[in-house]
Amino acid sequence: MEHASFGQRLGRVIRHWRSSKADAQRLSGSNPRGRRAGHYRRRANAPGEVRFIVEAALPTDEAWDGISNRQRALALFADYGVWDTEDNCGVLLYVNLAEHKVDIVADRGIDRKIDSSTWQAVCRTMTEGFKRGNYHEATLAAIEQVNSLLREHFPANGTRPNELPDKPIML
Repeated sequence: MEHASFGQRLGRVIRHWRSSKADAQRLSGSNPRGRRAGHYRRRANAPGEVRFIVEAALPTDEAWDGISNRQRALALFADYGVWDTEDNCGVLLYVNLAEHKVDIVADRGIDRKIDSSTWQAVCRTMTEGFKRGNYHEATLAAIEQVNSLLREHFPANGTRPNELPDKPIML
């Protein structure tokens, strides 16, 4: 958005201001009091670590500056230490509700074996489900797709400790 007009930038900022944490709660299966239906757990012997972050809206300065969904996902991947796993097996599933976009960032150990078109298919699972209002179900389906890909490309050899928290992050 670096060549965006003033009107385009202002429109984007307003769209982000209008998005709320209540929107994020719909996605996670939360009720208004903050109780969730449960964590998005990986299987105990799954070889990868999946971190799920939902952001209702970008901070105003980032929306104004035209930070892309991918740039934000990469920053959160670093900020939340998704890269910091013993086998370089972290995967971030990032949802930006104001932009209606999903992005996946995979650590280098995983990124070498799973191509971007495969990750885009997982993102489509979520965005298509969201369009139908199936937020929670689409999220669970996408996380299961990620876990399935990880099991296929990185077979487990016994039970692994959980290196990243399973609890979704709502920003």
